[in-house]
Amino acid sequence: MVRFFCTLFFCVLFVLQVQSQTTVVQISTNFGTMKFRLYDDTPLHRNAFVELANEGYYDETLFYRVIQDFLIQGGSKSSKDAPPGKRIGYGDPDKTVDDEILSHYFHKKGSLCAPRQPDEINPFKQSDISQFFIIKGSVHTSGALDTMEMAVNRPIRKKISEKYLTPSVRAELKQLKEEKKVAEFRAIANEVKDKIETEYTLDPGTLEFSEAQREAYTTVGGYPELDGKYTIFGECISGFDVIDKIAALNTDKNNRPYTDVKITVTVLSK
Repeated sequence: MVRFFCTLFFCVLFVLQVQSQTTVVQISTNFGTMKFRLYDDTPLHRNAFVELANEGYYDETLFYRVIQDFLIQGGSKSSKDAPPGKRIGYGDPDKTVDDEILSHYFHKKGSLCAPRQPDEINPFKQSDISQFFIIKGSVHTSGALDTMEMAVNRPIRKKISEKYLTPSVRAELKQLKEEKKVAEFRAIANEVKDKIETEYTLDPGTLEFSEAQREAYTTVGGYPELDGKYTIFGECISGFDVIDKIAALNTDKNNRPYTDVKITVTVLSK
C-alpha cells in the first residue's frame, strides 16, 4: 500500500511538472540566435506559433521590416526568396487567431508579438500569426512616461469635466461665491467633483503606467505606445544583442534591410 501511494505521488508530480513546462523557441538568423519563452496564458497564439514552427512555415523567411528603436518583423511567407527591393510582408488571412491582449504584458524590449490588420477592418483585433514582430524600442525617462500619461489623460478629463461643469453650473457657483454662501457652494462643487472623479476613474481609455512598466521602460526600454493594442505571446530570454544587430541594419524605403536576415524557428521544449 505504501509503495502504491509513493508510485501515485511521483506519477502526479511528473504530470504536474510536464504541465508546467515552459515552451521555449529558438529563432536563428545569420546574425545570431535568440530564444523566447512563450506565455501559457496566451494559448491560442502559443499553440498556433508552435504548430507553424514545427511545420517549418517560418523557415527561410526574412526579417523584412526593421526600424531602429521600434521593432524587427518577420515570418511572412511572401519574404521567402524575395528579390532585392521587392515590397513584401503580406499576411495570411487563413492563419488568424482571436486576440489575447492581456494588461499584464506590455511592449518591453524583447517582447514577441503578433501583428494584425487595423481596427477599421479588424474590429475584434484578430492576430495574423503567419508572421511576428519583436520589440526593440528605446529607453525612456520617467518624465517622458509622465508626458505620455498626460497627453492621453488630459483630453479625457477635460471632456468629462465639461459634461458636469456646464455653463449653468458655473454660473450658479459664481453666484454662490459672490453671495458668500460657502456651504451651498461647497455642496455643489463637491458633488460635481465626485462625479468627474468617478467617471474619470472608470474610463477605460485613461493611461497609468504600472510600476512594472515604469521599471522596464526606464531600464531595458521598449515601445509603450503599442500597449493594449497587440497580443504579446512571449519574451526574449537570450539573444538581446541579436535584436540590436538586426535593428541597426541599413534599410531601403520600405524598411527592408539591404542584407537579408534569414529566419529558422525551432521549438526547443513544449
